[in-house]
Amino acid sequence: MIAENGLTVTVYAADEISAGRAAEAAGILGAPFTRAEPDDGTPVLRFAADGVTFVCGGMEIKGDFSRLARRVRGANLREELLVRAVRSKDIPRPRVLDATAGLGEDSFLLAAYGCEVTLYERDDVMFILLEDALMRALRDPGLCTIAARMKAVHGDSIPAMRNADGAYGAVLLDPMFPQREKSALVKKKLQLIQQLEPPCTDEAELLCAAVAARPRKVVIKRPAKGPFLAGRKPDHSISGKAVRYDCVNVRSD
Repeated sequence: MIAENGLTVTVYAADEISAGRAAEAAGILGAPFTRAEPDDGTPVLRFAADGVTFVCGGMEIKGDFSRLARRVRGANLREELLVRAVRSKDIPRPRVLDATAGLGEDSFLLAAYGCEVTLYERDDVMFILLEDALMRALRDPGLCTIAARMKAVHGDSIPAMRNADGAYGAVLLDPMFPQREKSALVKKKLQLIQQLEPPCTDEAELLCAAVAARPRKVVIKRPAKGPFLAGRKPDHSISGKAVRYDCVNVRSD
C-alpha cells in the first residue's frame, strides 16, 4: 500500500492466529502480505496475538489504552486539562466528536470521564491501529466500560462535521503539528506518527467544518507556545507545560 504521504507499507502476520486478520487488512489496504518478517527496513504493519504494531525505521508504535489505566482512576481525572476544556457547567459530560483521532488517547480520557465519543480517523493504517486498540480494550475487564463509550469511524471528519447540525456538545481538534518537546521518546513516537499523518495543510477548512457542526464549543489541542489554529483567537485557553487547549465557543443553548 502507498499511503497519502508516499509511504509503502507491507502487512506481516507474526503467527497463525493473526494470519486471517492480517490477510484481510492487506486486501483492504491493497498492500503486500507476508508470513515472513521483512528484514529490509520496509515499513511494516505487524499483526500478532498481542495486537497490531506499525514498524518503521527501527521504531514502532501500537495503540494501547491499558497504559492510561492509572491516569483515569480516582479524582485526578476531572482535573485533566482536556476534561476541564471540554466540560461545561450545565453539560459536564457532553457528547464529543474527535475529528482527528489518531490513536485515540485523548478520546479515551474523555470516555473515562463519562463522555460518549465518536472518533474519526482517515488514515488507513492509523485507523487499523486505533480499531485494534479499541477491540483489545473492549476485551479487558478493567477498560471495557470506558471503551464502550467510544465509536471509531474510518473516514474524513470534515463532511461529518458539516452535517452534524448540533449533534455534539464539543468537537475536539488535534491536527498534527511540528514537535519541539525535549523528550527523545516523545520525539521518536511523534516522528513515527508523522510517517502516517503529516502536519495539517488546511487548518482553516478543518476549523470551519468544526464550527459548522454547531457544538457548544470547539476544543483545539496545541503546543503550549504554539500559534492559534488558522490564526483564530479562542474565547479562552487552558494551558499546561507541554500543551494548551484553545476553546472556541459556538453556541450557548
